[in-house]
Amino acid sequence: MTEFSGLGLIEPLLRAVAEEGYATATPIQAGTIPLLLAGRDVLGLAQTGTGKTAAFTLPMLQRLFQNKKRVANKAPRALILTPTRELALQIGDSFSTYGRHLPIRRTVIHGGVGQSPQVAAIARGTEVLIATPGRLLDLMAQNHLRLDAIELFVLDEADRMLDMGFIRDVRKVVAVLPKERQTLLFSATMPDAVVELANSILTDAERVEVTPQSTTVERINQRVLFVDRADKRRLLADLLEDEAMERTIVFARTKHGADRIADHLKKAGIAADAIHGDKSQSARVRALESFRNGELRALVATDIAARGIDIDGISHVINFDLPNEPESYVHRIGRTARAGTEGSAVSFCDLEEVGYLKDIEKTIRQPIPADTGHPYHAVEVAEVHASSKRPPKPKAPGSNRNQNNRNQQPARPTGTAPKAAPRSAAPKPAPQAAKTPQKAGKPAGALRPDSARSDQNRHDRRPAPHAVSHGSGHGANGGGKQAPRAAGTPGGNTPMRRKPSAA
Repeated sequence: MTEFSGLGLIEPLLRAVAEEGYATATPIQAGTIPLLLAGRDVLGLAQTGTGKTAAFTLPMLQRLFQNKKRVANKAPRALILTPTRELALQIGDSFSTYGRHLPIRRTVIHGGVGQSPQVAAIARGTEVLIATPGRLLDLMAQNHLRLDAIELFVLDEADRMLDMGFIRDVRKVVAVLPKERQTLLFSATMPDAVVELANSILTDAERVEVTPQSTTVERINQRVLFVDRADKRRLLADLLEDEAMERTIVFARTKHGADRIADHLKKAGIAADAIHGDKSQSARVRALESFRNGELRALVATDIAARGIDIDGISHVINFDLPNEPESYVHRIGRTARAGTEGSAVSFCDLEEVGYLKDIEKTIRQPIPADTGHPYHAVEVAEVHASSKRPPKPKAPGSNRNQNNRNQQPARPTGTAPKAAPRSAAPKPAPQAAKTPQKAGKPAGALRPDSARSDQNRHDRRPAPHAVSHGSGHGANGGGKQAPRAAGTPGGNTPMRRKPSAA
């Protein structure tokens, strides 16, 4: 173990670290800080919870303090580029915490809020600028900011930066930076695109890899629950009734899915909220603070939004949707078992996710123990996983499979009429009826968008029971009208058509 006092940090920084209760540096800090103090470029590979923010914050503060310069208006000396607002704010807090005894000014800029306070802070002069790509380019285009005086450049969470489609923005920023600069790139994983980016922006860089890529944290108790997709939300609510799950992050693949899960938990009496890119900044900050102070037991998040969550004491991580990238699984479960504590990771696996599970187990080089004692255990899914046969091919991420309901209607382009719920075949209209003019935008037989689910819970859209109507006028069609009865069927709204007799 390496003491902070042995890393070459100056007294004001050591004092701030001690005031936070830290004496021993983490491996990523011990490997990175001396290199940055020596002026080297660094490629850092580290999962969340390894202390990487302090690994670049402390040496940057020291270098800026020791190489004092007059700060020009609109021209910061150091730039940290990060993919999300939450992560930008977190890094800003770290600079305030560790730089409390140094006269180093920092400014955080991001979208989702008005730009005027940010513009004013930049105009007054700031040594450190922490930014998200979109707002940074906006202010540069408006001539509120220039980057020709940058001495230190940090690209944080490079893999998620690429996943979010920021690669062009990153390259635009790098193109206007001075050639003579010190650069640090941090990433949790190293796909080919990150390797290419690192080679293009780093010069003679030292590679610091703390945890081997895609290995799991040994202190985390992992288990997988095989479950049908339609039962996932009920299973989740049952698990969260356990008081041991006092602070849980639930991972969903889509923003819409995260909202639906959070709403379902609220209706089940569980304090929960969702966090994702479509939420306003104030809503995201409010949800994080409520989760941090214990008002929420569950925070439902997408992978990208979760990159900004740096909260100790997370007891459980639940993968409601398995990630399609095995490395993301490692990153997710790393949210728990931090600061030397133990933690648990629970993963739901439906039939279409068996392939994802096998990829994850292959990547982490160990099987994940299966928990078959829950009431929603899906034997078929477990058998497919146990067999050597090729599992069903998963649908593309973000497709209809993420609605977590096997009977839900498929997604359709905005503005198109929804398909009617399955019902018995109606007799064809007479030829003259086809000539009857229809109102524009309402094809014959089309349902209103909300009619197909009028009697269903809007957050749990399992099909309502099919009741046989006897002319009461209160069936699925509503409006006091009964659907046309198919020839040879006993009722108007039978679940499926009978096959005609061979006789």
